[in-house]
Amino acid sequence: MGDGGDGGGVVLGNVKWGEHALSLAREVLHSFGDDIALYAFKVSPNGYIYVRLDRLTNRYGCPDIEEIENFNKLYKKRLDEAGEAGAIPTDMALEVSSPGAERLLDFSRDLNRFREMAMWVRYLEENENNGQRKQPVERVLVFESMDGGAECCVFKLADVKENRAELGKGRPLTRKLKDWRLSLPFKSILRIKLYLDSRA
Repeated sequence: MGDGGDGGGVVLGNVKWGEHALSLAREVLHSFGDDIALYAFKVSPNGYIYVRLDRLTNRYGCPDIEEIENFNKLYKKRLDEAGEAGAIPTDMALEVSSPGAERLLDFSRDLNRFREMAMWVRYLEENENNGQRKQPVERVLVFESMDGGAECCVFKLADVKENRAELGKGRPLTRKLKDWRLSLPFKSILRIKLYLDSRA
């Protein structure tokens, strides 16, 4: 998380003009209303700027091509003007895109937004043969609830092919599997990202 890419966040990398470039991006975003937000922003000393836009009302958070192109055009114009004024280097390379449907999720911020959607959840699970060792496990789950006081999340199995595989081709989840719940402490969660069904 917070890598300035599809893990979101802002990474300026100690580039002295980075803060100014970020402020220009935020100014351009104001013209798009409250529906489009800055998911990630990253600059490099070589003069590259990477921007990921988040569409808050889209199921997967992905802006359409026209919105990305419009932002790119307006932001590039502001960067060129800043370059001519000497505020940032000239001829900046710019890449604007969506964070992708399989973005990493911040469980403290994104789980309620993507509630009822299947997610790849990677977490630490105690080894049954050795209670002291925890092994990383990855499952396709659906977020159900969060207990901030107990610092844990509750998930259920997603009704997807990965979870039906052991039951045999075409068989649905059993009642027992549908009723199964997993309570995960925040500290046990390693990574969460949205799941894309290959049939879609």
